[in-house]
Amino acid sequence: MAVHVLIAEGHAVVRQGLRDFLGVDEDIVVAGVTTNGREAVRLARELSPDVVLLDLMMPVMDGIEATEQLRRELPEVRVVALTSELDGSGVMAAVRAGATGFLLESTEADELRHAVKAAAAGRTYVSSAVVARLVDQATAAMRPERLTGRESEVLLMLARGKANKEIARELRIGQQTVKTYVSHIFDKFGVHSRTQAVAHALRLGLVPAGELARGGAAADEYRWSA
Repeated sequence: MAVHVLIAEGHAVVRQGLRDFLGVDEDIVVAGVTTNGREAVRLARELSPDVVLLDLMMPVMDGIEATEQLRRELPEVRVVALTSELDGSGVMAAVRAGATGFLLESTEADELRHAVKAAAAGRTYVSSAVVARLVDQATAAMRPERLTGRESEVLLMLARGKANKEIARELRIGQQTVKTYVSHIFDKFGVHSRTQAVAHALRLGLVPAGELARGGAAADEYRWSA
């Protein structure tokens, strides 16, 4: 039996491409096409498709809200979310709303057809491009923001147990400037104290362990967490 699909896509070129990609498969029937979420819900009630391909960024009613309504009113209908702008929060919002698939709008024709058939069979499908993009984003989020050369110098002196006055004298800058650099380091590391900053830098290998002030709190924290 053919899989009946409703396409809800706000971009005309993408909408036509989806229709063309699906139309060449004898096992898939494009039951309807629309441009906004509210109309997608109305047509789904009328046409009872097996799968709704749903753009997350549609006008009138966005894809997240439309997905929630479809899953609430027509739980037998499977929703595959489409997006051109991918971020982790968008994927999670679509999943929480009830989407069982997630694709980039730029997906290849074969993958699109595969995703539709997987959804109709009750399986969850997330494209490899989406998984790769999410992994890249997660990895980037785990990396600390790069320190400037001067911030690295200040960080090294923090590790040596230097006070702001000493750092200012050695670097020949004002104490207020030192405070600013320390604040920037805290922000980039997501910490709230010198001890936490130095311990974090040690874990990341940004400061050699031999530079650590002997007997300092940062040394104890680093050893405890290592």
